[in-house]
Amino acid sequence: MAEMENLAGSAGGKGVAGYGATAKTLHWIVVGLLIVQFIIAWVMPDIRRDTKPDTLINLHLSFGALILFVAIVRLAWRLTQGQVAPLASMTPFERTASHVLHGLLYLLLLVVPILGWINASWRGFPAVMFGLELPKLVATHAPGLRWTGDVHGLLANYVMLALVGLHVAAALYHYFIRRDGVMQRMLPGR
Repeated sequence: MAEMENLAGSAGGKGVAGYGATAKTLHWIVVGLLIVQFIIAWVMPDIRRDTKPDTLINLHLSFGALILFVAIVRLAWRLTQGQVAPLASMTPFERTASHVLHGLLYLLLLVVPILGWINASWRGFPAVMFGLELPKLVATHAPGLRWTGDVHGLLANYVMLALVGLHVAAALYHYFIRRDGVMQRMLPGR
């Protein structure tokens, strides 16, 4: 717990002392949902011009909508509760890199599902979240929006995975090499 007392850091007194139970819970829910979503995306059929939404595609759409919902709740929680102050032991580069990486991850957690939802609407797929039909965001085959599926896939399969990998690598670096308590702040029960 000594590292928890070392939180005032260089945040200039701004920021909350540590992650609370709600922030941790929302973080790990997103992690779990992303794991399930990537497994579903891996095994579902490729979406082509004549593809009809089957069980796996509908499940992918459901988890995408759920990820978007939880991401919005998580972002709202973070904005209303304040950002956790960095540890004093973190270098200015680490603080900046952490801020940028977290910002990009939040952005992708919003943009990737919205692009998937737009593409589902464009294709004429019903966007459902576990049986609850969501409104279409665009008309079927609306001009100029065919690209949304390709960008959705590119952002999810490459950018999101790369950023998540970097996030995990940074957490492991802080845990095994720096041993400064950064990773422990997000672990349940701490």
